[in-house]
Amino acid sequence: MKLIRIHPADNVAVALEDIAKGEALEVQGIPVTAAEDVKRGHKLALSPIPEGGQVVKYGCVIGLAKAPISAGEWVHTHNVRTGLSEDGEYTYDHKVLPMPAKAEYTFKGYRRPDGRAAVRNEIWILPTVGCVNSVAKQLVEQNQHLVTGSIDGLYTFPHPFGCSQMGDDHAQTRKLLAALARHPNAGGVLVLGLGCENLTMDQFKQELGDWDDRRVKFLICQEEPDEIAAASALLKELADYVGTFRREDISASELVIGMKCGGSDGLSGITANPAVGRFSDLLIAAGGSTVLTEVPEMFGAESILFNRCESKEVFDKAVKMVEDFKHYFTSHGQVVYENPSPGNKAGGITTLEDKSCGCVQKGGSAQVVDVLGYGEAVTKKGLNMLSGPGNDLVSATALTAAGAHIILFTTGRGTPFGAPAPTVKISTNTALYDKKRDWIDFNAGTAAQGEDLDVTGKRLLDFVLAVAGGEQTKAEKHGAREISIFKDGVVL
Repeated sequence: MKLIRIHPADNVAVALEDIAKGEALEVQGIPVTAAEDVKRGHKLALSPIPEGGQVVKYGCVIGLAKAPISAGEWVHTHNVRTGLSEDGEYTYDHKVLPMPAKAEYTFKGYRRPDGRAAVRNEIWILPTVGCVNSVAKQLVEQNQHLVTGSIDGLYTFPHPFGCSQMGDDHAQTRKLLAALARHPNAGGVLVLGLGCENLTMDQFKQELGDWDDRRVKFLICQEEPDEIAAASALLKELADYVGTFRREDISASELVIGMKCGGSDGLSGITANPAVGRFSDLLIAAGGSTVLTEVPEMFGAESILFNRCESKEVFDKAVKMVEDFKHYFTSHGQVVYENPSPGNKAGGITTLEDKSCGCVQKGGSAQVVDVLGYGEAVTKKGLNMLSGPGNDLVSATALTAAGAHIILFTTGRGTPFGAPAPTVKISTNTALYDKKRDWIDFNAGTAAQGEDLDVTGKRLLDFVLAVAGGEQTKAEKHGAREISIFKDGVVL
């Protein structure tokens, strides 16, 4: 099969393989001859589309024809434009979709004293300010001997903020770092400050709230004659504590899994993203939780999620989240639809509507139970929406801060980055999986080769449970652990 028509209402089909000019094809009984070469992931018209006519994919309008398009013609940015604008009105039309049967799954995880589950038992060094990044890195390098027994690793997450910030930016940095300090995968945390920064240690402690002295330690470098020696002593205390934890059987109902895409292509919404959606439904049916973010990449497809909000209250929160993000764009003099990226376009994604309709496939069929602000943690079982941008590092950091034990990252082009939480790279096509085995953990391209998406989703669930039980992702093996904090305002 070289072509797929995703929905019966679609007037375009997507190439699953490269198609040559003049090649005669048939999809769902519709014969079509390629009028030109069409690359894998790109679209081909199944019927004539007049100038100004709607281009339909996923059963949704993904753009308008700039000029008449003939059957068999390549459909992309040269002949299609977005139909989006900054304005939008939303009506709550509640829909409940079928879900998988409830099932029981377990993984080998760590049980924290506060009752939470964890999939890693690590020690994290969190700089409160970018000025101490080099000290934090030195501490990691000099204390690797502490990583023994059940301790899975010692890491730090450098960033440039914590000082010279004002208002919301200062608050977001404080909130994000405190949320990371609470993450269950961190069995022990050293909070490392300088001493003269805006984000004072007292502020950080107030944001953190109650903490366990065995688990969280604090050090201000300017107050120590030898900050390396003093911090290393604290890390030894943390290691003694963290080393007491052992893996045990834990129900998958306690898992929180973040869902993200990046470097998407024309197959993202056909293979990897819907496979993640199947996984999400399976985990939620088992009592677990998933988190969907990337608000700007919901524009044009947001109603698909809005109508699955479990209540009007949740719907109103979801609408506010989207409207606030649109205001963020327009307040900076930017249009909301300046997307997709050059790489997305090269992979076959034409408009933001096209990208968004593929992106929201990760949400599966479940009801949306809550909408979280940036830096807020998951508290409700089920599918959650999280406010955050589309940027890979920023949104993956926000997912970690929301409590995601693991992040699923679908990609059509590949990327080596990793978040603080184990980051599973899922390829949309087999060619990428074969080419980048050092980056890609799971191949969803099999769904374009005849594998049923339900089977792909169950394979992904099994893989996630293995990662939760200790199997390292490729990013973990390469030491790819990074954060990026959302910033909007002035730097002093």
